[in-house]
Amino acid sequence: MTFRSRTGVFGGAFDPPHRAHLLVAQEALRQCGLRRVVFVPNGIPPEKGDTDGTKEDRFRMVQILVRGRRGLSASRIEIDRKGPSYTIDTIRAMKDDCPEGLCFILGADRVLGIDTWKESQALVEMVPFIVAPRPGVSLFEFRAASRSRVTMHVLDMAPVDLSSSFVREKTARGESVEPWVTCGVARYVREHGLYRAGARPARPEGIGGSYRQ
Repeated sequence: MTFRSRTGVFGGAFDPPHRAHLLVAQEALRQCGLRRVVFVPNGIPPEKGDTDGTKEDRFRMVQILVRGRRGLSASRIEIDRKGPSYTIDTIRAMKDDCPEGLCFILGADRVLGIDTWKESQALVEMVPFIVAPRPGVSLFEFRAASRSRVTMHVLDMAPVDLSSSFVREKTARGESVEPWVTCGVARYVREHGLYRAGARPARPEGIGGSYRQ
């Protein structure tokens, strides 16, 4: 199966989007010859529900992240959807508008839990995955029998060791986050008072697929 000329769907909470998200998307474009990469911020995370009310802020920050960057765009498909955001529903909804084919971009840590996602069998048969390496996740784990049916390409890049929770914690302590997010995203976080101390707790997450099933 070829990835060339497909559309890459990059899903996640993006709370906030950071430079590692951007790097993964750009490497997927370059290494796999994708037509484009579409960032799809979660609307209502299946595991948590709409508890923080930040979906519009998250979408606007993703817009800022991709603005002016060739081959990258943002989609409101999950932001505007009523009810929880499930990957299988998003892939089905986007499939007809992308006759060139789709693939799904996520971090290696999320692949290991793919069997728990909604209709995981249908999902892995429908789209191949592009996987970003993560620290502490061995590629040998992908060969386990439960995941042998997954068609994937592992990006040739250093393991991604950055999370949105790290950025939120830095912001809550009043520290600069511009080394880890773009200037535009840092400005949005600052001007809208996001992630200040006491606003909401930090949450564990991976590269892409955060709160995603």
